[in-house]
Amino acid sequence: MYCRLILPKLPRQFGTCLKSTAALTARRGTKKIWEIGDVADSEIAMHKRHIDGFNQSRNDSGNCIDDLTLQALTDKLNRDAPLHAETAGMMMDRLSIRELKIKAMRVQTVRADVDAAHLGLCREKLGRLNEQRSGLAHCLDTMPLDYAAGQARYKFYRQFKMYNDPL
Repeated sequence: MYCRLILPKLPRQFGTCLKSTAALTARRGTKKIWEIGDVADSEIAMHKRHIDGFNQSRNDSGNCIDDLTLQALTDKLNRDAPLHAETAGMMMDRLSIRELKIKAMRVQTVRADVDAAHLGLCREKLGRLNEQRSGLAHCLDTMPLDYAAGQARYKFYRQFKMYNDPL
């Protein structure tokens, strides 16, 4: 629903923001965070700087998505409707991270080197992660309908996160 109702109204640069968020979250940074594992003490600072830079880029991309979404919705917002603080950019970021968690947990559910209790716990967690993903996706899909119907409004609360990235 978000894609069908909001995307056609967004300026071209939205595609760049969306691709940037998805690419950063799914491919570059978050995946690397999950794969780093144990590292030598001498490497920790370097990895932290990479993660901080990645997180700042992710945050900036989410802010870009939210700026453009708010621009597209400005004429639809009912100033008296209940305020929603969760934004499209935040939801997209959370969904992409949830996908990585699901992927990692799915691996845990088929391990041969652990006991049945661990496998059962991982299957339960995987079920909850899938449920969370469905809930987030539903919220992202219904958000523009609520705005278009004047049943909700959205105010973009910029994150202003600073991850000590020297660039």
